[in-house]
Amino acid sequence: MDPLLVQALAPVLRLVTAIELVAVIAAAFSGFAEARKKEMDVVGVFTVAFVTAFGGGTLRDLLLDRRPFFWVDHYEYVIIILVLTILVTPAMRIAHRLVPNWAFVTADAIGLGFFSIAGMALAIQADMPWIIAAMLGVVTGVFGGVLRDVILNEVPMVLRDGKPYALASFLGCGAYSLMLSAGLPQSVALWSAAGFIVVLRMVAWRQNWTLK
Repeated sequence: MDPLLVQALAPVLRLVTAIELVAVIAAAFSGFAEARKKEMDVVGVFTVAFVTAFGGGTLRDLLLDRRPFFWVDHYEYVIIILVLTILVTPAMRIAHRLVPNWAFVTADAIGLGFFSIAGMALAIQADMPWIIAAMLGVVTGVFGGVLRDVILNEVPMVLRDGKPYALASFLGCGAYSLMLSAGLPQSVALWSAAGFIVVLRMVAWRQNWTLK
């Protein structure tokens, strides 16, 4: 890649990395919670947390032909998941009885929002048309949860929830594209669009909006 282009993209890539880190941690906690509901051991909890946190981004990188995968390039993400697994797994044995359901839904919503926008931002950098970039954002946001539910022998939540989930991701990606077109700074567009998805998902869950 042109060194000048790399230099120009550096601030955006740093922002995307920060957003990915938030998404990884949130998705991991979602995976922890679901794994403990199935009474898995520490290996099972790590596996579920790993695929939840990295599944969507890995598929995105495959589709964009990006190497190395984002979690290989940022191997510290894997270390964070491993450390969190060791620290959190014992507490999770009672946490799912003490922590309200909305806390777990919120963690999943944060992962959805921040992964979706990070995925779209990377697709835009790869010169994808906005609609393709938006779809790749949705894939990044939802696929980790799909893999999590398949491993746990559940119908994926994106297919059974009935409330805006993938739709929330797509609308947030569309909002991100509009904000960029309007000339808003990358940082404002990235964080605002990710927050929009989180809020939309949580409001839809709280108000029991359904697509049925």
